[in-house]
Amino acid sequence: AVVSTQSGHYGREREKDLNEINQQFLSSGTYDKVEDLEEKLTTYKAQFIRFDTDGSGDIDFMELKYMLEKLEQPKTHLEIKKMIETVDSTDKGTINYPDFLIMMLGGKNSVLRMILIFEEKRKKYRLRLCVDTTA
Repeated sequence: AVVSTQSGHYGREREKDLNEINQQFLSSGTYDKVEDLEEKLTTYKAQFIRFDTDGSGDIDFMELKYMLEKLEQPKTHLEIKKMIETVDSTDKGTINYPDFLIMMLGGKNSVLRMILIFEEKRKKYRLRLCVDTTA
């Protein structure tokens, strides 16, 4: 029997909301010059969902701290606060999905963006190594 959990339902709703935001970014015209925009938005959505561990729709201080530690890029409390302030347009002390996308698509050049882009390239490189060694 399949048990429906509140968090599972919320996760689907949250993902639906993120998909709608992705569609707004695709249709806005602002990012038309971004290469592979749709693919990037899909990747960024997955990253955001992975880091928004409490399902609130925002990446808060502790989630960002944990994420950076997981990426082997630990930062001081002050550095983390500065990263959030650089991106946060709502002054809530968190990073919402639209702010995350603006940052990742180059609207805000931040340390966090560089770390996440580096991590994505590192993953692709590791995948290529795995494929090359198995061929």
